[in-house]
Amino acid sequence: MTLKELKIFLELSETQNILEISKKLSITQSAISQSIKSLENKLKEPLFDRIGKKLVLNERGREFKKMTINPYNQLINIQYQFLKEKIAGTIYVATSKTLGTYILPQIIFDYLSKNRNILIKKDIQNSTKIIENIKNGKIDLGLIENEVDDKDIIKVKIKEDELIIVSAQKQKELFIDELKNKKWLLREEGSGTREIFLNHIKGVFDIDIFMEYNEFEEAKTILINNPDTITCVSKEVVKKELKEKKLYEIKIKNLIFKRNMYLIYHKNKTKSELFEDFINFIFDSLKIK
Repeated sequence: MTLKELKIFLELSETQNILEISKKLSITQSAISQSIKSLENKLKEPLFDRIGKKLVLNERGREFKKMTINPYNQLINIQYQFLKEKIAGTIYVATSKTLGTYILPQIIFDYLSKNRNILIKKDIQNSTKIIENIKNGKIDLGLIENEVDDKDIIKVKIKEDELIIVSAQKQKELFIDELKNKKWLLREEGSGTREIFLNHIKGVFDIDIFMEYNEFEEAKTILINNPDTITCVSKEVVKKELKEKKLYEIKIKNLIFKRNMYLIYHKNKTKSELFEDFINFIFDSLKIK
């Protein structure tokens, strides 16, 4: 049964005058009769007695009215609230590690502070998985640190990220191959940070990776406690440690490590007011025009 059928039934249960209901609901008398007939067919029994030209509720019709009037009113109220509150609902977001750990959390916190009817479910995944989940509709929005060229994906540049070489030991500006004998810590295979760094030094020297890590905090602890270790990370990751002089940036001659960060979504994604509002909030937070 439909809300429309219930509405006509409840109106007719109060007023047997089909012409009056026709004018009130702006539908034909024939449409009213068809709606009641459709409802009765679905319930497999009549709800009205046909007395002359009048439709009068019978005993089963009175019972059906008693059972449906409160749920119907609740559904109408839900519909009203849903239409009224456009900025409400749940957003599924997946981000790569740097964005998801150091940039997006504050943005989400600020957004939720202004919008209490919203739930944002965030997961940290690698870029390949995020793109896959965007394409199969499992998430609404992705934020990645890798390039993507896919006809089904809309991408918007949100930030330029600088990768830097850091160590607990302060050093002068060097050529990259002068760091060849350091104990290099690098992210695990598949990491965007690792790929960008290795591509930049390709042909300069073959790096001997002393240790791989998955979590930034793990690498920071090793770097701080072992001055002969070194790594390449996003500047966003070590802002605090650089300020506190626990770690130092090593300037590299003739090399700059940069990458773009993107917001991505499926080209066929329905842009609800909530979706648009959250995206615009991200842009405003990152000062994107």
